Amino acid sequence: MTHDAHAVSIVVPLFNEAENVAPLVERISEAMSGYAYRWELILVDDGSSDETIDEIRRMASIAGRHVHLVELVRNYRQTAAMQAGIDAARGDVIVTLDGDLQNDPFDIPRMVARLLNEDLDLVAGWRKDRKEGLLLRRIPSRIANWLIARTTGVRLNDYGCSLKVFRASAIRSIRLYGEMHRFIPAWMATVTTPRRIAEEVVVHHPRVHGKSKYGISRTFRVILDLVFVFFFMRYRTRPGHFFGGIGLGALAGGLLILAYLLGLKLVFDEDIGTRPLMFVGFFLVIAGFQMILTGLLAEVVTRIYHESGTAPAYLARPSAKTGPDDGWHIAAR
Repeated sequence: MTHDAHAVSIVVPLFNEAENVAPLVERISEAMSGYAYRWELILVDDGSSDETIDEIRRMASIAGRHVHLVELVRNYRQTAAMQAGIDAARGDVIVTLDGDLQNDPFDIPRMVARLLNEDLDLVAGWRKDRKEGLLLRRIPSRIANWLIARTTGVRLNDYGCSLKVFRASAIRSIRLYGEMHRFIPAWMATVTTPRRIAEEVVVHHPRVHGKSKYGISRTFRVILDLVFVFFFMRYRTRPGHFFGGIGLGALAGGLLILAYLLGLKLVFDEDIGTRPLMFVGFFLVIAGFQMILTGLLAEVVTRIYHESGTAPAYLARPSAKTGPDDGWHIAAR
């Protein structure tokens, strides 16, 4: 793909953001109005309980056929909504951003240009001047960013910014589920080199309407997710090595303890039946066998997963089919 031949798909997950839909579409349209290449806007309604979906339909009828709706049957949360938008996207470049108007769409053309000019797979936004509370949002976010960077090896200043620009072929190499949206750069590092991941300073606005529904809310949740990220990045195709290593260590420790106690009994005729160390030895032996067995079962599950595929992370309502040349915004020549 060259800079002169590309199409951009902008994906925005929305949950109870009725007040923000109209200004969001207008702002994106204004930012992309002079863009020289094809682009489309995909708005994903994540099972909203307010008038969000009605606002999306209204704005789509006003803005044009390049505004598309993906309607999820219920609230699947941000990661699944983002994956639904990525699945619906047709562009060579995929952009994601929040629907709360805190990300600035005018940053999109610059980030897309950097992705293409520098031959990158991901350009992540960095909210350097973040317009949120220091104690409840910014400090926990800084702690989370430091933990993620240390654990994954992908050095970014801001993992939580939803404004990201992807090469479509790269982001489609992974599937997003659970709470993976927090760690997309880390997951991207499993299919590309960190050298093809860059960071761009972006504008961040304070929220005007509504309240936050998505994002990193508590540092301890990030820590729990990091455990899974660490395991998945290093042992996803060989979980037996992880569990087996722990099991062998516990088994070896338990056998050494029991051998030591057996020596005391046979050589010095000491009473070992009531010693706490004996219970520790038996516990380590049993735990070691259990961990090894867990590793074997994990290997079986992993092979089944890789050979049979996965279930979808969301369900969406059927929508009108769009041809490959339909539903794009094309700047007037």
